[in-house]
Amino acid sequence: MMFRQLFDRETCTYTYLLADEQTREAVLIDPVREHVERDQGLLAELGLKLVYTLETHIHADHVTASALHRASLGSRSVVSARGGASCADVQAADGDEVRFGAHALEVRTTPGHTDGCVTYVSHDAGMAFTGDTLMIRGCGRTDFQQGSPESLYRSVHEKIFSLPDATLLYPGHDYKGRTVTTVREEKAHNPRLGGGKTVEEFAEIMGNLNLAYPKKIDVAVPANLQCGLLPASAPAVGGWAPVARTGAGVPEVTVGWVGENLGAFRLVDVRSLEEYEGPLGHVQGSELAPLETVAQASGAWDKDAPLVVLCRSGGRSGRAATALEALGFTRVASMAGGMLVWNEASVEPEGTCS
Repeated sequence: MMFRQLFDRETCTYTYLLADEQTREAVLIDPVREHVERDQGLLAELGLKLVYTLETHIHADHVTASALHRASLGSRSVVSARGGASCADVQAADGDEVRFGAHALEVRTTPGHTDGCVTYVSHDAGMAFTGDTLMIRGCGRTDFQQGSPESLYRSVHEKIFSLPDATLLYPGHDYKGRTVTTVREEKAHNPRLGGGKTVEEFAEIMGNLNLAYPKKIDVAVPANLQCGLLPASAPAVGGWAPVARTGAGVPEVTVGWVGENLGAFRLVDVRSLEEYEGPLGHVQGSELAPLETVAQASGAWDKDAPLVVLCRSGGRSGRAATALEALGFTRVASMAGGMLVWNEASVEPEGTCS
């Protein structure tokens, strides 16, 4: 099997090219929009036919090139069925296979960084492409896009650490110039997930990372939900905001958009009074309506007026947004990441590329 590892310096993103040497069929894992010409040039030089582009998840740091490759080369896009990208040609589920020539990649759902994270495993080559679920001596953050440290811990231990120890692991990013690791290495040396760490220890580590708000999330997530074809200036979904639906159907807007458009919508905080006045604070101009009171309080609200709900991390506000839609509200969304992400917007990032 042919294999190439490609790199985007701005976002430290790896793109992987795999191909069958006999049939010349190829796949690209996590292609980046800015490198369409580079990647298509390499395909042409090597005499390869691109049959699939595969996403490890709905990225928040770069825009995918899958739709551009599909338009010019006829390739098919593959995204997790839990990712929320209805534009994809293949909605992959756990245990599915993506075949190219004599080779196959097994799809293993590995949620935790996002709901729609997957790991692609080549059993014959002893390789796995882990996206942001497991990185070299690290892992993806779990504080936005339906993130969950408990889910990520289970994903890594049940779907990745269960592979043979010699399996080569190729991550979605690396900020220190590293290119590959193994299951054995990460089991022993990953400071977050290896060395016998318990799920409780892992959750505590992830809860204290204090990471910055992703710089490109306001553009990248909406675009990637459209396979890379939604520009920042495109009309807002529903005519009022760049709403993106999660795999569970929750309408969400980003913290960045909320901050830039304060005053253009009703902003409702569904936490308790103690939380609203507590250490995390609250967004200026928001009104308090604890989750258990929302159904009653909303009786006095205009069902056609824009409405954003928020909470600590997005869980309760997601439930509130779904409930309000069921009550007939036509322009409602949850603020993804809640006050945790709102307050982290000015914190230095974990790793940067230049």
